[in-house]
Amino acid sequence: MTQAQHEWTLPTLQEAREAREALAGVCVRTPSVEVIQDQLTPFLPQGSTAHIKLELLQRAGAFKARGAYLAVAALSEQQRRAGVVAVSGGNHAIAVSWAAKQAGVHAKICLPQTADPYRIKMCEDLGADVLLSPDIAQAFAQMQQIEADEGRAMLHPFESRHMTLGAMTCALELLDDVPDVEALVVPIGGGGLISGMALAAKLTNPAIQVYGVEPTGASTLSQAMKKGSAGPISEVKTFADSLGAPMSMPFSFSIIQKHVDDIVTVEDSDLRWGMDLLNQGLKIMPEPACAASYVGTSRRLGEQLAGKRIGLIACGANIGRQRFSELLEGA
Repeated sequence: MTQAQHEWTLPTLQEAREAREALAGVCVRTPSVEVIQDQLTPFLPQGSTAHIKLELLQRAGAFKARGAYLAVAALSEQQRRAGVVAVSGGNHAIAVSWAAKQAGVHAKICLPQTADPYRIKMCEDLGADVLLSPDIAQAFAQMQQIEADEGRAMLHPFESRHMTLGAMTCALELLDDVPDVEALVVPIGGGGLISGMALAAKLTNPAIQVYGVEPTGASTLSQAMKKGSAGPISEVKTFADSLGAPMSMPFSFSIIQKHVDDIVTVEDSDLRWGMDLLNQGLKIMPEPACAASYVGTSRRLGEQLAGKRIGLIACGANIGRQRFSELLEGA
């Protein structure tokens, strides 16, 4: 088996456990909190109980830190000297900037011009060079051009064995905290988080149901599931920039296709509602993606999840106060 072929084999539970050990003391073992707050419980599916894993407390502000650290740790000496390049709506950008700084590796980050200024500043404060493009699709193209021109290692935001493996470590923690969980509800951007969460869950207990939630304006994986193959979508139109992947890709899609039970879509207005409720109930400042699991559970999956023990993921909170307020006000 060549190295390239090995990179595309599915991670195993044993590898996930080893990755979890490698992240110990580097990444946060984020808590899972029972959803019993008066502002939140009225909207849960009838007869259900829910725990929410607060991955927004993670290093670099989101789950992405796990996979980014694993990817940078795996670089060869030559790759470390050349540096890394990444593209993102924000969370992956910050995670790669953070992981690269830990290892003394230079990072170039490609972001859309619409990125929250808070995220741009976070990357720059961590020592990364930030390059802005008109939109996320052009930011992807810029990343690929830099990879070709400068020989930098490209750290993809979701089409990566390391990102899937990092997400598996997140799932293992949740399954430890809530061993009797019957269903997981996971936000979807490009599919890196849900691919690892679903794979770990099904390998641990095939009876666990896994549901994805993505914005109607970026229904990338929903469209791929209908077509039966990965590919680009015609337009990304959502304020949930962390969930605005312009394409799905084969490795992550193949895991999702096999291990995810269903994907639902939510409107931006639904996400705004969820951000407000989580802010009131948990006293957190969630970005739109962070509210997606709760919103999908409350507004789209009531019938499927009635009477079940549910695990939710609050995936990240890299959002500035001004942007948070603007989104809640509908700006």
